[in-house]
Amino acid sequence: MSSDGFLLPLRLFVGFRQLIDGVHAELAREGHPELRPLHGFVFQAIGRDGTTAVDLGKRLGVSKQAAGKTLDGLERLGYVERSTDPHDARRKLVRLTDRGVEVLTRSAQIFDELRAEWAARIGADRLDELERDLVTVTGAEAFRLDVPGWFGG
Repeated sequence: MSSDGFLLPLRLFVGFRQLIDGVHAELAREGHPELRPLHGFVFQAIGRDGTTAVDLGKRLGVSKQAAGKTLDGLERLGYVERSTDPHDARRKLVRLTDRGVEVLTRSAQIFDELRAEWAARIGADRLDELERDLVTVTGAEAFRLDVPGWFGG
């Protein structure tokens, strides 16, 4: 193995990309070919309780306009819906539809299946150790939702 420092982020990114591509390939086979990796971050940022376009933009690290454009597309596809906030009529809430929740749930299942494939390739103990080591060097925060804005900015 090379100890060139620039290879570490590339190897980590390739692993990330393989997992994300695997999820999206399976989702496409199951009837969701229009979904892209960005949408997974959007679904996570909306969550089960919903959010506003302004808050979504902040969570994703993008403008309100960029968040709104993404939501427009997801609404047309039936993954999200907008409604008036019952506590503040000036605000519009965005929530996942049943279809959106289904995709979020199914994505988690596919990630578990892909993780099991990795465990079969390198061994469950080694994969557990790899995950523990990554937590040690990156911190306990599971993920940051601002990746779309970070990549785009």
